[in-house]
Amino acid sequence: MLTARTETILRSIVGQYITRATPVSSQSIISDYELGVSAATIRNEMAHLEQESYITRPHPSSGSIPSDKGYRYYV
Repeated sequence: MLTARTETILRSIVGQYITRATPVSSQSIISDYELGVSAATIRNEMAHLEQESYITRPHPSSGSIPSDKGYRYYV
């Protein structure tokens, strides 16, 4: 079960990836959405999403890409 903030971040990642077709960074989420949290908090939430298989990150410092599970949740 995802928290409201984690769900918002996942929806942001999937939406941005669909629109831009590039991996989504934590800074990109901060600049596009007013979540009122730091980049470190976003990265921690992204790590949780990756652990739960909603997103993939080819490298820890790279952006996030939605997985099939992430797309299914988005829909």
